Amino acid sequence: MILPVVKLGTLAIKTICKPFANRLKKEAGLHPKFRNLIINIAQANHRFTTQMQRQIYGRATDVEIRPLNEEKAVQAAADLLGELFVFTVAGAAVIFEVQRSTRSEARKEELRRQELQAMKQRDDDLAREIELLRKKVEEIEQLAKGRGLSGILNFRHAHTTEDGKVKPT
Repeated sequence: MILPVVKLGTLAIKTICKPFANRLKKEAGLHPKFRNLIINIAQANHRFTTQMQRQIYGRATDVEIRPLNEEKAVQAAADLLGELFVFTVAGAAVIFEVQRSTRSEARKEELRRQELQAMKQRDDDLAREIELLRKKVEEIEQLAKGRGLSGILNFRHAHTTEDGKVKPT
């Protein structure tokens, strides 16, 4: 399910970026300083790719590589620039999505950690309460042992008067 969505998103990004890339190509050929820069980039790219192709196909690599004419160089560099722009935008979109996903997972992990901490706290509270109840049961057992079996069965307590004396029942 996620792969078709990614492909569709990539296609949408490319489609949206194409007009910007075409405008960039057009402007690249018009400005003289930028034109010289992209011609140099295109010539370097041409030399590199030609040399790599020669190595891959086992041909001589020490042969001089003829440079592209100026118009072909401008066109090649403009195409390279346009594709680089599209690739950069798509890469930025992927990086943004990965960071968003990471933040989302971090939030989920923090919530899980807080829930776990709350459960541990509740567990500690219950353990303290159980220990308190256990001590109370022990005290009651000690009192019962002190009074004997008749003390457990006799639920009536001795009543005291205002002067502290025990009133018979």
